[in-house]
Amino acid sequence: MLLLAALAGCRSGAPQFPANYREYAYVTNGGSNTVSVFDVVNVRVDRVLPVGSDPTGVAVSPTRNEVYVVNSGSNSVTVIDAEKKAPVATIRVSQKPYFITVSPDGHWGYVANSGANTVSVLDLFARRQVAVIGVGESPGLAKISPDGRTLVVSNRAGGSASIIDATVPPPQMRVRSVWSGCPGATDIAILPDSSKAFVACSSGHQVMAIQLAPWSHATPGHRAARTGSDALLAMLDTGKTPVSLALKPDGGEIYAVNYDSGSVSEIDTATNEVGGAYLIGTHPVRGIIAPDDSTLYVSDFDAGSLGIFSIDDGHLVGTARTGEGPDALAFSNASDLLFALDAHSGDVAVIRTSTHSLLTLLPAGTQPNQIAIKAFLLQSHRRE
Repeated sequence: MLLLAALAGCRSGAPQFPANYREYAYVTNGGSNTVSVFDVVNVRVDRVLPVGSDPTGVAVSPTRNEVYVVNSGSNSVTVIDAEKKAPVATIRVSQKPYFITVSPDGHWGYVANSGANTVSVLDLFARRQVAVIGVGESPGLAKISPDGRTLVVSNRAGGSASIIDATVPPPQMRVRSVWSGCPGATDIAILPDSSKAFVACSSGHQVMAIQLAPWSHATPGHRAARTGSDALLAMLDTGKTPVSLALKPDGGEIYAVNYDSGSVSEIDTATNEVGGAYLIGTHPVRGIIAPDDSTLYVSDFDAGSLGIFSIDDGHLVGTARTGEGPDALAFSNASDLLFALDAHSGDVAVIRTSTHSLLTLLPAGTQPNQIAIKAFLLQSHRRE
């Protein structure tokens, strides 16, 4: 551990950054009521910020230097100014919020409230809740499509997915379709072209494929309009207990991570068919795919390691050691580092993607839950 700590500042072979470049990883610590902030450029702990009770979900703004933390125990969202590196606002939401997604323009936040069977719509510019939408029972995740037009919600206890039109003003937002038959609905993957959504049915052995309503192209003097309806495409058989979905950046394939089968199942998103299934570990929980579409990293919760899977070759090519109970994963902005939250040991493993080796372990708080990374250029008038 002392050697690992000594290596924490050594990011040999790292990209060259301008002097005002900043990049931080934000980790929610559910048992500590804090967020750990890590300096990604220098690979070290920067600070620990107090937030609300039992922080879980975290997301960054695509247009502002802000970070949003969901506090499940205090029914709120904390707004963190990434430049000031401090909480600057608190937004009240409904009971037991768990996850937040942010619209592509950074204006709207959508929070799944698992204890209220609702989704809160937040005006992130005004920092207030502006609408509440009724969905299914115990919504866990709400994800906005890349085009910002459709919100997909997975209702874990309800075993369903709710589809919401996000193009109308928030007070008018309503569920436009519901698709049941997905027990333990949990993770969601939406294709880059916003044409399809895939929902993991974690209490069974399937993934639900949904066609999202198509839209016409905007033309001079005419706005884009919805030209069809949502449709259930298929129920895809995977391994047992698919708990998460790893989508290739090009959208061509999804890998369902099957916790109780110790495997991943390959899904062709064009044909809605399951290809091969590959053994990946003891109890895999999360997957993430490198930006070049070549490598899948899977956290093995009971093995203290990541499985490294070559997508082109179709087999496991190695492992990378982590702390105990690796779970959530995130790449640095340059993708030369991979961060893995270790739920049992309460730290963050930093992996060099070039060598698949452990660079260091950085201490987090108790029960780290989720991670998000924000990169930006520091304004000249701001001082750290």
